[in-house]
Amino acid sequence: MKLEQLLKDSTVAIFKEEFNTEIATHTVTINITKKEHEGDYTIVVFPLIKFSKKSPEQTAEIIGTKLKEKNKIVASFNVIKGFLNLSFTDAYWANRLKEIADSKNYGSFALNGQKVVLEYCGPNTNKPLHIGHLRNMLLGFSMSEILNAAGYDVTKVNIYNDRGIAICKSMVAYLRYGNGSTPQSTGIKGDHFAGDWYVKWNEKAKEELQTIAGTKGDFDEDQKLTELFKETQEMLLKWEAGDADTMALWNRMNGWVYEGFQKTFNLLGVDFQKDYFESQTYLMGKDIVEEGLQMNVFKKRGDGAVVIDLTADGLDEKVLLRSDGTSIYITQDLATAELRHTEFGMDKMIYVVANEQDYHFKVLKLALQKMGKNWADGIYHLSYALVESPTGRFKSREGKTADADDLIAEVLRIAKEKTKELGKTEGFSDEQAIELYKTIGLGALKYFVLRVNPYKKIIFNPEESIDFHGHTGPFIQYTHARICAILRRAAEIDLTGFQNLHNLAAIERELIILLSEYENTISAAAEKYDPSEVANYVYNLAKTYNKFYHDFPILSAVTDLEMKLRIELSKQTGIIIRKGMKLLGIEVPEKM
Repeated sequence: MKLEQLLKDSTVAIFKEEFNTEIATHTVTINITKKEHEGDYTIVVFPLIKFSKKSPEQTAEIIGTKLKEKNKIVASFNVIKGFLNLSFTDAYWANRLKEIADSKNYGSFALNGQKVVLEYCGPNTNKPLHIGHLRNMLLGFSMSEILNAAGYDVTKVNIYNDRGIAICKSMVAYLRYGNGSTPQSTGIKGDHFAGDWYVKWNEKAKEELQTIAGTKGDFDEDQKLTELFKETQEMLLKWEAGDADTMALWNRMNGWVYEGFQKTFNLLGVDFQKDYFESQTYLMGKDIVEEGLQMNVFKKRGDGAVVIDLTADGLDEKVLLRSDGTSIYITQDLATAELRHTEFGMDKMIYVVANEQDYHFKVLKLALQKMGKNWADGIYHLSYALVESPTGRFKSREGKTADADDLIAEVLRIAKEKTKELGKTEGFSDEQAIELYKTIGLGALKYFVLRVNPYKKIIFNPEESIDFHGHTGPFIQYTHARICAILRRAAEIDLTGFQNLHNLAAIERELIILLSEYENTISAAAEKYDPSEVANYVYNLAKTYNKFYHDFPILSAVTDLEMKLRIELSKQTGIIIRKGMKLLGIEVPEKM
């Protein structure tokens, strides 16, 4: 039985015996003891005093005394106001390390029978992936790994926004100014190539506006006055009518973009089990809108638009289908959600999308729930904040976007520079060194993004992300390499009996407690949809191990038992660092 569960069950039993009252186990809160206090785990007593009818101190004293009497693993306890701090015997912690070492699947939960469809990335095919997509992809991939570890059956999906006026802008600009060029003929990556024509369209539209009187200074409105926009609208109508030449160009340019995107996906190590395309789903939503009308959940306004009234839910009236019968994003998302439920029968459907769409996903969930689709209760919007540069928010229309590929290249450049400067590739072949630069650079980028709670804004600074001594991916990677070096030297040492050491140093006990918290960390990250729980846990583990490494000899320990336990402690720390970083999509080197 896990220690936390044992303590909860014991506390429940004590309340029945001592206070003649029954309490539920969920009312017993247990945390790791704060470092400024003596103890390993703390029972929070304040919520329990309404059952004990005694002061927090008296209640804690009674629980502590009885726990020590009933459980020989409790070495001592102390009470600070409403907190009962418990210390456990060194024998317990040494045996706990043995349990972790003997568990082949430690940190991987049995399947819980729940299916999850997780959508992430969701790019437009008129421009390259940018830094916002980076955060999205890293969050989405990491959450899929964490949920898998927590026992969920996860299917990763992507949806391409591959139709509409923005895509037609790139196509019109290419037809006007491309002169038959291709990504191959120019040496430009496919998604960047298509994005350049989107930027060109906006540049040319602004030039044309300078010759037009009566503009209002609002580009979104003024652009509609240009001949360029009219030509783009005509192309959109041709696309919707299935015009052969238009469809051929659309397929060709989108093909370039998908090829470019895939190169970035491969470099980052992210993948999808199914792709959806807006061009294939946007019309399907009309059937769901019609279903909602028949149920009187939706209504048709006087202008012909179909809406849902959500004022009673604290929102407002939301258009689901335009007055001219054309679809919008919510129309498509209603259809895609229904399609996914038909295909996968999922219990949870997670959308990894920036917080600018918070309102959209509230409407989506409510609309489906009001139609009686019970599976919509499982919809969850993993909302994340924007990513900014140190100089402000990134933009795309003017061609000033922080492209994902450019940022990755910059991080890899800095990783190479700093790694060489610190001499961490001595004795490496050129091929090994290149692989290490990539491992460190990508690890730095991913960790910098994932260590932050999704709801918080990130100021991304490539230089800051690559630091071998700070709260960074490279620091954790270096710790793993250090552990591997120790284990290589200790490869022939028989570790049998290490658990018989029953006089642990405080830092050794702290490390074992941290290792014991790994599964709780996975559960918390899965429940909160927050990879930063794992990222910060692994950093804490690496930081604590480094303090242990500097303060205590390992291979030259005074006694054989000390040496054995410290090697095993190093081994298990290395394993958990590797597992935890894998959940973040980060590789850790064995040599550095």
